[in-house]
Amino acid sequence: MARPVNRLLITLLCLSALVARAELIDRVAAVVNNDIITLSEVETRIAPDAQRLRNEPDATKRAEARTVMVKRGVDLLIGEKLMESQVRELNIEVADSEIEMGMDDVKKQNNITTEQFEGLLAQEGYTLSSYKAFMRKHLARLKLVNLKVRSKVKISDEDLKAEYARWAHDEANEFEVHARHLLVQVAPKATAEQIEVARLKATMLMEEARKPGTNFAELAKKKSEGPSAADGGDLGFFKRGVMVAEFEKAAFTLPVGGISDPIRTKFGWHVLKVEEHKVLAAPPFDEVKEQLRDKMLRGQLEKYTDQYVQELRAAAVVDVKI
Repeated sequence: MARPVNRLLITLLCLSALVARAELIDRVAAVVNNDIITLSEVETRIAPDAQRLRNEPDATKRAEARTVMVKRGVDLLIGEKLMESQVRELNIEVADSEIEMGMDDVKKQNNITTEQFEGLLAQEGYTLSSYKAFMRKHLARLKLVNLKVRSKVKISDEDLKAEYARWAHDEANEFEVHARHLLVQVAPKATAEQIEVARLKATMLMEEARKPGTNFAELAKKKSEGPSAADGGDLGFFKRGVMVAEFEKAAFTLPVGGISDPIRTKFGWHVLKVEEHKVLAAPPFDEVKEQLRDKMLRGQLEKYTDQYVQELRAAAVVDVKI
């Protein structure tokens, strides 16, 4: 009688064939049970951060940062694959109406039209169809988290008061910044040469802005390519955590009257001027209690979700290849 074929051996042979076929098309970054994560998926995930990394002049630092970035991207995708497997196992579904509601929420929160929304998607490399596919997976994972993790999250009044005390102490040393900026736009798919041409143009504007007697607002009206040009590049007052990281770092580091070197964001090259600082006073506990509760809930939810993903990973077969 023929001996039964080992099931594990069959699985491994099939998986090896699957990996071999995938490598003909795209390099395999990781294997998660029977799922493959390709290098192109990792590149897509880290694209926004990788774009900002191009501004780092030190090649060694750039390479080190990219290595960390790729590892983080792979880890994120592994977690998502594991959660998607659970979504399928538990038959969690997302209706088309839920996706439409999710997109409507994004538009309302950012006060943008459908046309502006689709334009922003294009800048991030999405079509409307691919973004809906992304939203379907994202909302399914949220449902899984609510099912598996949400019950562990608990915030007491004592927790809230302790968090308020820490927050009020930090807020006592905090301030808002009033700033203006000049923008030299860079297309989302600009070449390295086009990016450099835009940087040189921004550098010339920076030098012009720093000349004694130059009216920055008038310069912005004449030469900025951003939507705030008509208002002299006025951004109003803003707190930390509102602007993108590179922009915020300059805004909260410069003295009043200071003008930045060109700053790169996904929109292009910015030259920033700080107009004013305004000291912030901590509002009363009752006024910010619910905001603090939401913040603490998100923090705990993230912590327990990470723990859940690590549990899934410990029970899975994960092979990282890069």
